[in-house]
Amino acid sequence: MVTLIRNALKKFDKLTYEQLREILSSAVSELETYREVLASVVKGVLVCDTRHTLILTNSHAERLLQIPTWIEGGDLVWALISNREISNFLQETLNMGYRIDDKEFFVDEKGVRLLLSVSVLPLVDRGHVTGSLITVEDITEKRMYEVKLRQVENLASLTTVAAGVAHEIKNPLGSLSIHVQLIQKLLDQAVKNTAPSDSADKEANVDGGSAPDNIAVSYSKFNKHITTINEEIQRLNKIVVDFLFAIRPMEIFPVRSNINELIKDIIKFVHYELENADIKYKLRMEKDIPIIKIDKRYIKQALLNLIKNSIEAMSDSGGQLTISTESNEQEITVSIHDNGPGIPGSDIARIFEPYFTTKIKGSGLGLTLVFKIVREHSGEIAVKSKAGEGTCFTIKLPLPPKDNLLLGYADYI
Repeated sequence: MVTLIRNALKKFDKLTYEQLREILSSAVSELETYREVLASVVKGVLVCDTRHTLILTNSHAERLLQIPTWIEGGDLVWALISNREISNFLQETLNMGYRIDDKEFFVDEKGVRLLLSVSVLPLVDRGHVTGSLITVEDITEKRMYEVKLRQVENLASLTTVAAGVAHEIKNPLGSLSIHVQLIQKLLDQAVKNTAPSDSADKEANVDGGSAPDNIAVSYSKFNKHITTINEEIQRLNKIVVDFLFAIRPMEIFPVRSNINELIKDIIKFVHYELENADIKYKLRMEKDIPIIKIDKRYIKQALLNLIKNSIEAMSDSGGQLTISTESNEQEITVSIHDNGPGIPGSDIARIFEPYFTTKIKGSGLGLTLVFKIVREHSGEIAVKSKAGEGTCFTIKLPLPPKDNLLLGYADYI
């Protein structure tokens, strides 16, 4: 069509009214096709001239960049964008003539946090730059998928890395624990054997000696160090046990369960911890929530880990813990929300990774175990957090597809 119009311009004076009308009608039709294609592209597209004036855009770009109703005019493209970071980026990039691929920005759209990828490319026609092409893509779901895939890969890699090493560590730890206990018994026996008799007491008083007192002091110091060693052995042993649990295939035995009753049992278990930490709790349970098939031991462990993490996060100054349940035809959702300090944005994508922890004495396996338990139940777990406002973990567990079962069989699940 472009070639046809150029040829028509060369013969403009010789064209009849009908010929001009036909060419213009064809041009308008093709232009409408281009606009339809542009509107159908899943990316946002903005086209600027050499002065960086916006001359063409599509609805995706207007929505993602929150561009107000736009009328073709002389507006510089960055002046139309409300997000200051993106606006400044485009102004600098276009003025310097840079080509930028996949620059990422976080934006808020109606309370939802999106991750956008912005690219700036030159428009070239027959060797000459005629403007700029800006593309904008919402990569939020893509990035979340990549994060989940990496989590699964990391979890799978644990099974091939160090199961043997863990066993090799666990065995000497057990031996160390036994020998520390033997040393403690020998010290106890030595103190008993050196307990002063009445005559020894008198002799010690006469001579001004204090051997028994020295023995008691030495024993107290020994015992203090041995107790510390024992505690560290137990801590290391727990880390190894958690590690072995994380890498071993999990055999679950689902039974019909009421998730609300399970949560109430957990709250009874941690009730005193909540009181001591000055944490109020609120249960928002869906009444008559559907029965679900789960392995109660593992789901209880996963929920308990999340609740204890919330307690620990709020332990310094107290706070509010809210646990809610709801359901639809496909799944049950359990949400655990606290108003603690929150998780930094840079850590959110890594919290389910093995050995990643922000705690001084954390093993970095607690949330990995939660992730594994949920996935073994064909569920999903997600986290939302904002610094200073708290954290919310959401677990979705699928309901049995009763409609697809043979008649009568549904009664047994």
